[in-house]
Amino acid sequence: MLQTEMSPETIRVKKPYLDWGLTEAEYDRYAELLGRLPNYTEIGLASGMWSEHCAYKFSKPVLKGFWTKNDRVLMGPGEGAGVIDIGEGKAVVFKAESHNHPSAVEPYEGAATGVGGIIRDIFSIGAKPIAVLDSLAFGSPTDPRTKQLIDQVVAGIGGYGNAIGIPTVGGEIRFADSYAKNPLVNAMCVGVMDKAKIQKGKAAGVGNALIYVGAKTGRDGINGASFASAEFSDEAAADRSAVQVGDPFMEKLLMDACLEVTDRHQAALVGMQDMGAAGLVSSTVEMADKSDSGMVLDLDLIPQREPHMTPFEIMLSESQERMMLCVRAGSEDQIIALFKEYDLDAVVCGHVEAGHRYRLLHHGEVVCDVPVSALTSDAPVYHQASQQPARLAHPAADFVPAVPDALATLKQLLADPNVADKAFLYQRYDAQVQTNTCVTPGSDAGVVRVRGTHRALAMTTDSNGRYLYLDPEVGGAITVAEATRNLVVSGAEPLGITDCLNYGDPTKPEIFYELAESAKGITAATKVFNTPVISGNVSLYNETNGVAIYPTPMIGMVGLIEDLTTITTQDFKQVGEGVYVIGATGADFNGSLLQQVLTGGVAGTLMPLDLAAEKAKQDLVLQAIRAHLVSAAHDVADGGLLVALAEMSFGRGIGLKATVDLPAAQLFSETQGRFILTVPAAHQAAFEAMAGAAATHIGTTEAGTLKVTATDQTIEAPVAALKQINMEGLSCQLK
Repeated sequence: MLQTEMSPETIRVKKPYLDWGLTEAEYDRYAELLGRLPNYTEIGLASGMWSEHCAYKFSKPVLKGFWTKNDRVLMGPGEGAGVIDIGEGKAVVFKAESHNHPSAVEPYEGAATGVGGIIRDIFSIGAKPIAVLDSLAFGSPTDPRTKQLIDQVVAGIGGYGNAIGIPTVGGEIRFADSYAKNPLVNAMCVGVMDKAKIQKGKAAGVGNALIYVGAKTGRDGINGASFASAEFSDEAAADRSAVQVGDPFMEKLLMDACLEVTDRHQAALVGMQDMGAAGLVSSTVEMADKSDSGMVLDLDLIPQREPHMTPFEIMLSESQERMMLCVRAGSEDQIIALFKEYDLDAVVCGHVEAGHRYRLLHHGEVVCDVPVSALTSDAPVYHQASQQPARLAHPAADFVPAVPDALATLKQLLADPNVADKAFLYQRYDAQVQTNTCVTPGSDAGVVRVRGTHRALAMTTDSNGRYLYLDPEVGGAITVAEATRNLVVSGAEPLGITDCLNYGDPTKPEIFYELAESAKGITAATKVFNTPVISGNVSLYNETNGVAIYPTPMIGMVGLIEDLTTITTQDFKQVGEGVYVIGATGADFNGSLLQQVLTGGVAGTLMPLDLAAEKAKQDLVLQAIRAHLVSAAHDVADGGLLVALAEMSFGRGIGLKATVDLPAAQLFSETQGRFILTVPAAHQAAFEAMAGAAATHIGTTEAGTLKVTATDQTIEAPVAALKQINMEGLSCQLK
């Protein structure tokens, strides 16, 4: 329950803002900016806008180091989503957001509203959403609470995306004990638009109208931004009132109406923004800040679904399916009439003013009168102390696994939840709605064609907290490299990234070290792969009882396929094709899935990543695919070479006969920068001439059996038997 409104002097004495995430020093700073004691509404607005979720007060110094521009970027960080030119007059718009804390306490609504929020970010730019992806992380699937979380999170994602009619085309699910009490639920949305119609979230022009559209405001999700900027504990009950409730059918109407505005009423529209974190206050004050304007809102005009709502509640509610539009004076009626046709609320609730004040009226009284900058650019920014964690200063010796029976180890890894087939989960998502999906979930990346062109977009989400736990900088670079590999093997040129940066409490020097060092790795990789960061989100305080998750940046990436005939998937296509490996295999077991499975954790030091060498191999793979020499392609990731070969055999039941100049244990090494390609016999000479020494021919696809001869063991098994183990590995644990 929210506290009863207090006088400014009572607030100073009783300090209710401490429960909303503000410190005493921040309260003092805010009062100094105002030149007086803030009232109840004003301090409430600061608690939302000064939260990490809105102000990035701990992460901003790190985020400023990201590389965000190249010749294709049309709009980078700072708006609802980033925009990249894809040619033929079109642009791709994409962004990812986290909904970790809400999903931990109300998994269905937390996941559903995470999807709804990220979709609004896309159409607020004027783009039609064409695909949704997710990135999920949980504790052990044998844990009863985790079983419930998985079921409800997947149901929430599918329930919202399916109902609104946007395909869910890709994603990932990871498992490690570190996520047991802090699951990660990251959602990504991709949209396409005419690049001439890019819309920004601004409120400019004195006298122009502010129009509230969409659902009514209720008491759900109040101060959710502050809730998302605090850690959990077993002693303190999580506040379920901070979790929003979504309505995908209303969002569909809202999306269609907003897209009609941006398509047919460009002359009337000044700006548009989603009401996301911190609700009405963040959308409006950020719109004023972007155009250096002032603003007045009459809260009596805000559509409300509950009686007697206070200004605090109205402004900080995170009720879903709401947007704020700034419309040129004189054009209000045409915009309101359009929304009425969709049976949606649309009311003028305020105006742009001269000056830089942010004013709120309620029952005829001024309940807030503060500088716009006091809630935006004047929010505190902290330059945190950074300290290398002890585990990194004194790493364990390299892990050297004993693999006496490689076939048994292969079966163990294929059944592990990180590798096991997840089709029974993602089959709950509609991947084909809109009829543009070319590659559905199950390959390295989802692929969606761009209507009206000969092009397609490949998209992926990737993370690997195990690697970052051992080396945040190298692990951050590897995460970007893994995303680019997934696009390249699909036939796409990587364009850019969005991110969700999931970490623990940034006030702890060891956690801030993880954040800052991983950002260095991400930045180095984006420059080499020419994939700037165009949007993203920070989710900190992911810890319970003082114990943090693995540092887990999620990289969402989109790539361009210029010729639909070059779309490539991972499944072996037919018997008798040559199987090639790009990249050498070393003894890289630290941080590997094999280490986690055999020891219950990860330790040691990651091997360095040669980004230039990685880029050269990716360029070769893409060149071969675009030359139509390759029939199947897959990158080598969790579980190593043998697991990747098995995964390629499952789609059509085609196996292979191969010989490798490696001991069997190294078939499970996770050396970076490796690919497996199949090449039809007629193209092998051309491929070998193109690849030279970079490609190693290891064998040939054959019917029904996977047989790999190493220097010390031969691994042989029917493909059907291995596939059954893979298909049942996770589903059996969740039943």
